[in-house]
Amino acid sequence: MSVEAVTHDENAVAEAAESPAAEAPEATEPAAAASPAGQDSTGTPEGGEATPPVAESPKPKRGRPKATPSSAKKTRTVELTLTVTGTADGEWQAELKNGSKWVAKGLEIPAAAVSRAAKELHEDLSGPIDEVINAAREAQAAKVAQLEAELEAAKAALAELDV
Repeated sequence: MSVEAVTHDENAVAEAAESPAAEAPEATEPAAAASPAGQDSTGTPEGGEATPPVAESPKPKRGRPKATPSSAKKTRTVELTLTVTGTADGEWQAELKNGSKWVAKGLEIPAAAVSRAAKELHEDLSGPIDEVINAAREAQAAKVAQLEAELEAAKAALAELDV
């Protein structure tokens, strides 16, 4: 070893210590040392062409493939079924079912409450329901008129007997 060689090595060490690359963490050095000869630290040959890694072909797995998780948000739904039933006389009943379990059955509901609820839900629902309620109202009004006529006839018959 000559004096020039020692001086040259000391200059290289001094330059390496002053350069910013020397201040980089030591984690980059093992990566560079682990790369095969003729390749830079990114795994590409020094010429810049990338070579695909050689991978073993995996055996096809038996059974159904597992479902990949969806990135869509899953919404939990609740199935509630409300059934409102009306008669021509204007009597209304409600039944509520949660899935296949009955929550309430045969609850009597006033016609005015059914009409208000239908208006709150949607106009397309309130129209047909109001028609049924109006038809029942007209039928009840006709029944009241008939009963009033029978009452007047009964009062007249009673008055004739009181003589």
